[in-house]
Amino acid sequence: MDDKRPGEEHQPEAPAAEEPKPHFIRMKTFYFIMLVFTLIIATVGITVFALTFGEDKAVEVNSPERQEFQKLYSAYDQIEAQYFENVEEEALINGAINGMVEALGDPYSDYMDENEAAQFMEGISSSFEGIGAEVQERNGYVTVVSPIKNSPAEKAGVLPNDQILEVDGESIQGFSTTEAVMLIRGEKGTEVTLTIQRGENADPIDITIVRDEIPIETVYAEMVNDQVAHINITSFSENTYEELQQAIADMEEQGMEAAVLDVRQNPGGLLNTALDISNLFVEEGKEMFEVQAKGEEPEVYLATGGDKLDVPVTLLIDGGSASASEILAGAMSESAGVTLVGEKTFGKGTVQTANDLSDGSNLKFTTAKWLTPDGNWIHEEGIEPDEVVPYPEYASLPFLDTSVELKDGSISEQVQTAEKMLDALGFDVGEIDGVFEEEMEQAVTEFQEENDLEADGVLNEETMYAVMDQLREKINTEDPQLQEATDILMEQAGLATEEAADEDADSEEADTEEADSEE
Repeated sequence: MDDKRPGEEHQPEAPAAEEPKPHFIRMKTFYFIMLVFTLIIATVGITVFALTFGEDKAVEVNSPERQEFQKLYSAYDQIEAQYFENVEEEALINGAINGMVEALGDPYSDYMDENEAAQFMEGISSSFEGIGAEVQERNGYVTVVSPIKNSPAEKAGVLPNDQILEVDGESIQGFSTTEAVMLIRGEKGTEVTLTIQRGENADPIDITIVRDEIPIETVYAEMVNDQVAHINITSFSENTYEELQQAIADMEEQGMEAAVLDVRQNPGGLLNTALDISNLFVEEGKEMFEVQAKGEEPEVYLATGGDKLDVPVTLLIDGGSASASEILAGAMSESAGVTLVGEKTFGKGTVQTANDLSDGSNLKFTTAKWLTPDGNWIHEEGIEPDEVVPYPEYASLPFLDTSVELKDGSISEQVQTAEKMLDALGFDVGEIDGVFEEEMEQAVTEFQEENDLEADGVLNEETMYAVMDQLREKINTEDPQLQEATDILMEQAGLATEEAADEDADSEEADTEEADSEE
């Protein structure tokens, strides 16, 4: 029976089309869904594994962009796209890093490109070619901390606190220390002319220096007398500790019973070297210095056992003694009771760390401050000596400009400097007033006669060099600071001076003669 409704026309059914088998369709869909689900699970698992156990860069790929660099990126993109000339990508990046370092306002922090970094490391670890002077940026000027002993800079008359205004006529005001050093250094035998400001009111002077190989030797020693050795440390480099040990051994063979250690005009160097040397003088277990990083408690460095110098010592310091020299001075003074003689030190109480970057460049910046054993931070203050002995005025006179002759009628600061030099050498120049008059002319003539020069009373190039050479020799041989340090040391050590020994001998001889006369 048909289930048709009334009135509905009955239509014959068309033959049904062949349909796919239902069970086949359901099986394909199931496998497809399972395959997709499995792939998703596998992908998630691999990603989680990579992020958890992979290298740091895997995390960085998915890390959010650092918003503080958006302005930097925008500036870089604008310059690269719109600057009217082609720009070098590396120059822009180096400039950006330099800008960040300069924004610290710290003269001891610096960014060095690959070449500058190589020269920096060369200067610490081996010899290099240049003029041999430690410099730093101070108040916008590249300033000499101190020339290296026996270097071309020292021989040419460069002094601590000289401000270098120009290098070969090119102004370097605003240059970083590293940029200035790149200009000043150069091949052995070549010349470089530094325009120097010495003192606030003096006129700038030009000093031409022939570059040379600056030796790695940093310790010089000699006997002051039969009992006292003078040991001069010029910098703290890789081999300084070994050089000092050898110098001590040499002096002991020559009869050393006491020693004057000298770090005058020593601009510093490697921290580890300073600690090794400090350890020679500080008793085991006593503090040598402290380092304090940001947000951390001070790290205390104590002296250890091992070799110790067991003879009385004094230490010579001055305004050119900086950084590692001050670490040594602080340790010897506060933990070993050593007497400091001379003038106040430079005042550098910070520690720098040099970090190599991937391309060979280097980022050197201040990472901590250091304190003396008593907890004093000497930064920009310096260390005061126990016995203040100033340099004589003639030791810091400016270099004479040999290109300008000085003669009767000349009036200038150069004349006044020459008057002071000749006066220090024992010649009567009359009133020291910067006026070249009859008495000055006579003094020049006498100097020329004594030194087999043409005696015309004119300060020409040859005579000027002879005056400066004699004055330098006087400074080296008549060293009031060394003499005072030696006298203090001999008194502390109970050693008799030559004068006292002579007096004792005369007294004994007189007593003998008196006894003979009484008999």
